[in-house]
Amino acid sequence: MEPTKRPRVKICCISSVEEANLAIHYGASALGLVSEMPSGPGMLFEGLIAQVAAIIPPTVSSFLLTSKVDTLGIVAQQRRLGVNTIQLCDRLQSGTHDDLRQALPGIAIVQVIHITGSESIDESVSIAPHVHGLLLDSGNQSLAIKELGGTGQIHNWEISRRIRELVDVPVFLAGGLTPDNVAAAIRQVEPFGVDVCSGVRTKGKLDELKLSQFFSQVSASFGNA
Repeated sequence: MEPTKRPRVKICCISSVEEANLAIHYGASALGLVSEMPSGPGMLFEGLIAQVAAIIPPTVSSFLLTSKVDTLGIVAQQRRLGVNTIQLCDRLQSGTHDDLRQALPGIAIVQVIHITGSESIDESVSIAPHVHGLLLDSGNQSLAIKELGGTGQIHNWEISRRIRELVDVPVFLAGGLTPDNVAAAIRQVEPFGVDVCSGVRTKGKLDELKLSQFFSQVSASFGNA
């Protein structure tokens, strides 16, 4: 069964103004900018994040990936960097999603859910009413060195589909997506958007051929619409 709407595409781990412009040229609806993380690819100094965020047009969402778990720190980070979307890669430990929304009017709050098993369904359903979107990824917060994304691994898409069916907010699907599997992922999960990092890179650099193939496959999943 083909989705009724063409999914949005978020290109993550953007490392420069040049990469941002290339992703936008191919039709990215959102760009991911990775701040300090315990592990994973694409981390940038905040000065470069602010520089890239400043050139992203208002029609494209600028996602700040943060590992911070306190709302005060997250609010301060957004105000320094000027992004329009906060992607919470870990669980909040100080303050609530509602605190963030109150402190950052007009800024979208997207919570990452690391799909580890059926317990991720309950977590998603409890958080969804308090955020603007969920991003389903393949990390693991329970490891000694947390994996908060960028693993290049797929997870159980059946769980992701169930979450998408149960929540009323947009759902992005991430984790190991490539030009070879994104069409199948979209057909199975029918997400609002798909999120890719390593799947469109070669030796860490955004690869224009892979980027083109990825967007072609997203369109193919939608019956070439």
